Amino acid sequence: MSKQRISIRQARPGLIVADDIYNASNQLVISKGVVLTDRIITRLKFNSITEFNIILERKETPKLAQDMSYSQKVRESAEFKEFQSAFTEKVTAFKGELNKLTDKNESININELLEHTTDLLQKTRNGIHVFDMLHCMREYDDITYVHCMNVSLLSNVFGQWMKLPEKELELLTLAGLLHDIGKLSLPNELVNKQEKLTPSDYVTIKTHTIQGYNILRNKGLDPRIADAALMHHERCDGSGYPYRLKGDKIEPFAKIIGILDVYDAMTSARVYRPALSPFEAISVFESEGLQKYDPAYILLFLEKIVQAYVGNRVRLSNGAEGEIRLINQHALSKPIIQLGSSFIDLSKERELSVAAIL
Repeated sequence: MSKQRISIRQARPGLIVADDIYNASNQLVISKGVVLTDRIITRLKFNSITEFNIILERKETPKLAQDMSYSQKVRESAEFKEFQSAFTEKVTAFKGELNKLTDKNESININELLEHTTDLLQKTRNGIHVFDMLHCMREYDDITYVHCMNVSLLSNVFGQWMKLPEKELELLTLAGLLHDIGKLSLPNELVNKQEKLTPSDYVTIKTHTIQGYNILRNKGLDPRIADAALMHHERCDGSGYPYRLKGDKIEPFAKIIGILDVYDAMTSARVYRPALSPFEAISVFESEGLQKYDPAYILLFLEKIVQAYVGNRVRLSNGAEGEIRLINQHALSKPIIQLGSSFIDLSKERELSVAAIL
C-alpha cells in the first residue's frame, strides 16, 4: 500500500485516510481507512490537523482548485487592503491601552476604546462585509489583542441585527472588546503556546475568565461588561466554565459573546491550521450541538450569515458548481442549490456540502 502525505488544503471527499489521526491532545480524530467527506474534512480543520497520510490508489497527487476563491477575491480588493492597514494600526494602539487596564488603579476611557471599533466599521459597507474582512485577515502574532478586536466588531454587527438601542449596542461592543482581558494576566508563553497543553496548562488558561472579572469589576463600568468577561465560556447546557452555569443564570451579553468568540476562533487563520469557511463553521456549530447556546441568539446569528450568501456561486464537495437559492431552517449549513436548470437540497444529500464560496 502506497501512502501520500498531503496538506489539509489538498484534502477532498473520496480520499482514504492511511493512518489514525490524532489531535494535539492525543485524542483520536479520524481512524485509518475512513473515506473523507466534507464533514470529516471540517472536523480535521477544527482539530488543527495540518497534514496527514492518504492511501495512494492512483498516481495523481491531489490538486488544489485553480479558480480564485471568494476569499482570494476579497483579499485582492482595494477595500480589504485599506481595512487591513487600518486594522493593524488600531490593534497596535489598542494593545497599549489594554495593557494599561490591567493596572487596578487605571481608569477606562470608554470613548477612546470604542473609537477603534467605530473607525474600522466605517471602512465596511454592512454587517456581512465585516465578516468577509475578518475571514480574510492574515495571521497575527498578537492573537489575544486581534481576537478581542474581532469579537468587538462582530458584537457590534450582531447588536445591529438585534436592533439594540445605541447605548446597549455600545455596551455590547465594549464587552466584546474587553472579554478576554484576563488573558493578559497569564504568562505570554502559555497564552501563545502552540504545542500540546498540559492538564495544568488548561487549568491555568481557564482562570482568565475570573482574572478578567477581577480586573473589570471595580472600573466603574456597567456590570454586564465584567460579567461577560466572567461568563463567556459558560454554556446553556451547563458544560462551560468557570461555574458550569446554565440557561438564564448566564448574562445575555456573555451568551452572545460566547458565540462570537467561538466563531472568530474557527474562522481565523492560525499558524497551526487554516481558517474555516463560513459554511464549515456553521456545520461545526450544528454538529457540536446547538443546545450549548441560547436558541434566540445562535439561530439569528447563523441565519444572518447564511442569508448573506444567498445568490452566491458555490462549489460543492463533489466539484459541482451552482448558486445558493434557499435556506434550510433546520440545516443551515445545507442550503438548496441551483445547478443549471435543476435544484438539489443538500439537507437530503448527506455526503454533499458547500465546500467553497466562489
